[in-house]
Amino acid sequence: MWGYADVGADIYTALGIVALAAQGFTPLAFLAAGLVYAMVGLCYAELASAYPVAGGGQFFTLRGLGDLWGFVAGSALLLDYTIDIALFTVVSFGYLNFFLPYLTFGHHFQDFVIPMGPLRLQWLWLLETLGGIGLLVWLNVRGIRLSTMFNEILGVATIIGQSVIVIAGFLFAFQPDLVAHQFTFNRPTLGEFAFGTSLAIISFVGLESISQVAQETRRPATIIPRTSIGLILSVLIFALSFSILTMGMVDTHAFRGHEGDPVALVAQRIPIIGAVAAPLTALIGGIVVFISANSGVVSVSRLTYSMSQFQLLPAWFSRLSKRYQTPNRTIVVFSGVAVIQTLFAFLTPGKAGSNAAIDILADLYAFGATFGSLL
Repeated sequence: MWGYADVGADIYTALGIVALAAQGFTPLAFLAAGLVYAMVGLCYAELASAYPVAGGGQFFTLRGLGDLWGFVAGSALLLDYTIDIALFTVVSFGYLNFFLPYLTFGHHFQDFVIPMGPLRLQWLWLLETLGGIGLLVWLNVRGIRLSTMFNEILGVATIIGQSVIVIAGFLFAFQPDLVAHQFTFNRPTLGEFAFGTSLAIISFVGLESISQVAQETRRPATIIPRTSIGLILSVLIFALSFSILTMGMVDTHAFRGHEGDPVALVAQRIPIIGAVAAPLTALIGGIVVFISANSGVVSVSRLTYSMSQFQLLPAWFSRLSKRYQTPNRTIVVFSGVAVIQTLFAFLTPGKAGSNAAIDILADLYAFGATFGSLL
């Protein structure tokens, strides 16, 4: 459940941007990325049980290819973890902003915009994201972490919520003819399909976090493979189910402007339960994605500690806070990088009607994940 609360959250982020890129071929993009994910996942299951250390993929690359490529892999993962903090905090508040009209007398987050030439600065969303990152820094520096029980409860709630949406969607709203129509008349180019597939890898990032905690797992040779295989199957099933369901319910262009809350958009269009499913999905999605952002902060500290042990980073990063005994330097520095990435993303103009911040961060995240998995 701890792993699912991390990996299972990724479909909440990826669904909309993949649908906009791969269009009618969205299920095929998720399938192609899922096959890569399954093979990489099986490698992680073997390696994490053989080398139960905190470095994860960076350590595996170092052992296999040497110090230079170990440093390159570590750099790619550091990019991913900082983007993880930024991207998932942005998407978390994208879901929670579903409730903004009820709190601001009908105003949506699109109304809180400052036009700046070609840029439309979504200042409220930006402030929410920066505040969320600040909260994660404060919690991790003090050593306060979400309990295992809370993650277990949230993981179960997420699986139940996703199951309800998928089952109800296929029973009450799925239109096979719409799937055929989109597959026939809404085809992407080869480049767009390849781009959508690379973005779909976002749905499967997170197995790295399991290898990061292998050092703290009892009987890793038994537990890690079982956990990894269970995670591979469950996440793959839900990713493919959501992509097929989406093609039979929603025209892919409808996700333009809903990159921040795509699953809530799907839930809202289910007859009978849509009025209840949409806010519930937005609430669960916002919380579980925020936990994924927290996993980025946690994983950065583990990765930099491991890299400093092998002298791939200065020992300065591995020193602990005298008061809280936490790696406060790593947490502050790399969360600060996430803040810079967030500002860069929000201050970059994008396509009309799209969310430039999510597009940019997702592109960087997919690049780091693909490169790290390749090594």
